[in-house]
Order: sequence, then structure tokens, then C-alpha cells
Amino acid sequence: MADNGNHQKLLRRSEAAEYITTTYGIPCSPKTLAKLAVIGGGPAYRKAGPFPLYSPDDLNQWANNKLGPRVHSTSETKEAA
Repeated sequence: MADNGNHQKLLRRSEAAEYITTTYGIPCSPKTLAKLAVIGGGPAYRKAGPFPLYSPDDLNQWANNKLGPRVHSTSETKEAA
């Protein structure tokens, strides 16, 4: 198997939720990630046996997609919608 040099620490669900909350200020709980893993719409993850593991890159991508565009006033939010 080729080594691509990308050895990010994979995060367990509780660590992933804390990462999203701490890094992006988006409230996130492990239960939310568990629900999204069932219904869809959550960050990509991999499984190691029964354990879901999230890469920081996938969490960053998911969080950035959740954020709206930058605005300078509340009137701009209507235009962006």
C-alpha cells in the first residue's frame, strides 16, 4: 500500500464534535453526528470496527459548507438567500 504522507489523527465521534464546536463555534454534539451518520448530511467518516472515525479535513469541509456567506449587514442575508 502506498504511503501518501497524510497521517492526520482520526477523531472519535466525541472528539469530532468538540473539534467542530471549538474550531468553528458551531454547536455540535456526538449525538448530532450519530444522527447525521444515519440520515445523511453529516461529515464523511470511516469505520474501524464499530467505531466511526472522522478526519479533520472532512470535518473542516463539512463545517465550511454549513457556514453562510460573509455579510456586512442583515439586509445582505436576504440577498444571499
